[in-house]
Amino acid sequence: MSSEANPFESLREQVDDAAAVVDADSGVIERLKKPERVLETNLTFERDDGSLETVRAYRSQFNGDRGPYKGGIRYHPGVTRDEVKALSGWMAYKCAVVDVPYGGGKGGIAIDPADYSESELERLTRAFATELRPLIGEDRDIPAPDVNTGQREMNWIKDTYETLENTTAPGVITGKALDSGGSEGRVEATGRSVALSAREAFDWLDRDLAGATVAVQGYGNAGSIAAALLDDLGASVVAVSDSSGGVHDPDGLDPRDVKSHKAETGSVSGYAGTDALTNDELLTLDVDCLVPAALENAVDADLAADVGADLIVEAANGPLTPDADDVLAERDVHVVPDILANAGGVTVSYFEWVQNRQRFSWTEERVNEELERVITDAFDTLVDTYESNEVPNLRTAAYVVGTGRIVDAYDQAGNWP
Repeated sequence: MSSEANPFESLREQVDDAAAVVDADSGVIERLKKPERVLETNLTFERDDGSLETVRAYRSQFNGDRGPYKGGIRYHPGVTRDEVKALSGWMAYKCAVVDVPYGGGKGGIAIDPADYSESELERLTRAFATELRPLIGEDRDIPAPDVNTGQREMNWIKDTYETLENTTAPGVITGKALDSGGSEGRVEATGRSVALSAREAFDWLDRDLAGATVAVQGYGNAGSIAAALLDDLGASVVAVSDSSGGVHDPDGLDPRDVKSHKAETGSVSGYAGTDALTNDELLTLDVDCLVPAALENAVDADLAADVGADLIVEAANGPLTPDADDVLAERDVHVVPDILANAGGVTVSYFEWVQNRQRFSWTEERVNEELERVITDAFDTLVDTYESNEVPNLRTAAYVVGTGRIVDAYDQAGNWP
């Protein structure tokens, strides 16, 4: 596992790869490799014992050519300025790949939320929302959940913004609880798009998903839901892992039961009837499909040489380094890139925003049908681009699609001082 690859430099390299195919001025391409602005702020909040603590937080607005900035807020000790810049860029290209009318944004606070009580997290979240207030809005920048955040934190941000602005604006944030203006299907959306992407990839490769073996690295929301939905499609999930380690059963696991075990014990480790394995061992298992669903840089070039899967579907953002991509392309291992595979989250966030603006709710069936249409259409466009251009892999094809759409929006708007 690599922890040294700079995610922002990885993004810039990915855009450069696409630029060789996209017909655009070099100055425009250079503009699309940098965020438009980055907020870096120190948040001071009160601990339960009355002491004060100061932590670092960020919000990057990468590109707004196609619409309001859009992207999650994560709470993780590894949050850095460059990570947030990279994630906001990936969001811009992700929205363009699935043709959702948003730009890219991302935020984060450099903490381990396990170190804080719920009341401390609420005070911290509201402090961040206060700092974000001048930047966010239904037509400006729309945050959402990410690593270690969820409906609770989004509800706090919404309430803080609406209270300070003395307004009602449910569309200022997505990923909210249903009673606070959230959407049916939002919690499952990222895992669902991963499963749909895997299904489409198996079909494109003329292989049968039923009975195919799958390993999932990272068993949070996206990984556990993707595992369950792939199981529903007939695949055999044989290994899963989280930060504490992994479990393996060559005869197949019950993904939902493993999730229940983790909820009860705090880890997938120790699940009955399985063998223990490390995350690196899971990533190199001889399986038909690997789903990396943890953090970025999980697979570097050295590990890529030992990957045993024939297909990788990225549920996490940036789980492969550019050098790993090169190794896998040489080995004819196809990778469905994150900016398509995990785009279900932002797609259903868009549906939530649309419902908020209309003051009208969709059924879960409609949400899932619309999501399937978006992902399958985007996959078809991705494959057409890959097959009609001399590009090394599906990731570069995805960036050709995304970059082309952002360049078109920029050109059509014109440039003025």
